[in-house]
Amino acid sequence: MDMAGSFELALLAACIAILHHAAPVTSTAAVAAPVTETAGFLHCLAAHLPSGVVYTHGSNSYWSILQYSVKNLRFVTPATPTPIAVVAATNASHVQASVRCGARHGVRVRPRSGGHDYEGLSYRSLHAARPFAVVDLAALRAVRVDVSRETAWVGSGATLGELYYAIAKETPRLGFPGGLGPTVGIGGHLSGGGFGLLLRKHGLAADHVVDAVVVDAKGRLLDRAAMGEDLFWAIRGGGGGSFGVVLSWKLRLVRVPAAVTVFTVHRPRNQSATALVTKWQRVAPSLPRDVFLRVVLQNQEARFESLYLGRCTGLVATMADTFPELGVRQQDCVEMTWIESVLYFAFYGTGKPAEMLLDRGDKPDRYFKAKSDFVNQPIPSHVWERTWSWFVKDDAGLLILDPYGGRMGSVAPSATPFPHRQELYNLQYYGFWFENGTEASEKHAGWIRGLHREMGPYVSRNPRGAYVNYRDLDLGVNDDDDDGVTSYEKARVWGQAYFKANFERLAAVKAKVDPNDFFRSEQSIPPLLPFPDGL
Repeated sequence: MDMAGSFELALLAACIAILHHAAPVTSTAAVAAPVTETAGFLHCLAAHLPSGVVYTHGSNSYWSILQYSVKNLRFVTPATPTPIAVVAATNASHVQASVRCGARHGVRVRPRSGGHDYEGLSYRSLHAARPFAVVDLAALRAVRVDVSRETAWVGSGATLGELYYAIAKETPRLGFPGGLGPTVGIGGHLSGGGFGLLLRKHGLAADHVVDAVVVDAKGRLLDRAAMGEDLFWAIRGGGGGSFGVVLSWKLRLVRVPAAVTVFTVHRPRNQSATALVTKWQRVAPSLPRDVFLRVVLQNQEARFESLYLGRCTGLVATMADTFPELGVRQQDCVEMTWIESVLYFAFYGTGKPAEMLLDRGDKPDRYFKAKSDFVNQPIPSHVWERTWSWFVKDDAGLLILDPYGGRMGSVAPSATPFPHRQELYNLQYYGFWFENGTEASEKHAGWIRGLHREMGPYVSRNPRGAYVNYRDLDLGVNDDDDDGVTSYEKARVWGQAYFKANFERLAAVKAKVDPNDFFRSEQSIPPLLPFPDGL
């Protein structure tokens, strides 16, 4: 049987499943949609796309394609609503056709680059009755580095590891200020702002986007000049899946020295960890921009991790001048190239081959839940001392403190949608577990929520801030008003936590470029109608 015939049979099977309101045996929550719009959408895909890129519930490879980029076992369950189709796009026309078919037949499209959305909104829905499809961008992963211009074009389906590897393969003297996780997709990372160990020197990853190519709600292919500066502003930090499908990004790379220095210093609770964390809050955000010093709290110790854009002697001297209590010594430091430092923090050690950055990961191996905060005033010592009790619990996770200051503090909060530029540091509450079942999930997520609740009086407020790339549905989810468009007032509850005053502008941009709210999810930006004159 030829490929076209196989696809037609898969399409027929999918439609029969819908007609009988039946889900595949591997899922009890396949999206149940009205027959006419779902069948029409699938027929539209069949008419406009090659058979090898469309996977429906009737396709043998549907589940492997769907789960290929899933990173969280919380969303690999029979109860998880799944897309009626996954389009594994290999070029821009596949994305355009998917959007046009979806708009024509009332099936919304969710883009997925790396699958790292903390709440899985790039590939799952909370509402089994609302049809949606996933456009998977993993094949759009080309990276083209131009060393002479210090730029790179990168597909949204590429991972951070693939980007870093491609840069280092061309030159050891350029880098990019992205995050630590090598399997994180470029598309989602840049859409939320993105930060990593170079943030104090170079700011957010999204600050270095100089052009992009996006498919809008009408299926048009637009670059920066064609999309306009409002949409270009919105896609660089306004969160993924709200304004269109970004296919590729042009990045301005940053210069890195021939040698950088790293250290990891462990300080147990009984070796002044509380006092060190308390002082860290004042020291880390005010260090020279070439120094990044974060803290990870886990079990009963504080782990101090540093990257310095220079030699060991300079880092030891800086620590002696600014944070002598930490006791950093020459033997604590390791000098290496920038790409070796990427491997050091990604895989916790030295001597790792650069090819490890090309591993996109396999099936998810853990469940996890996270929350976030921003801190604008140092938290008192007695609070940190009390916090240790949370880390002796059987269900304990970890707390990650990433300092801001430096370049971050010199950029206006309205320059991009990410507004938290002036904070001292970001807090990430992160818990993971390997046991299946509701009891284990509630226990570990309860630890995260409990510690987050206890820290409430000591973090940012009015609104209490959160980072959109650490997505958290506890903050609230969208609802539909009578017109079938996301309620702006309902979305403000979570939107202002992520974006503060920038949320209103994001909603105005949404009204301009996607007034019918085609790109919609449980935490997508709603259209603010009517949008202000002159926007």
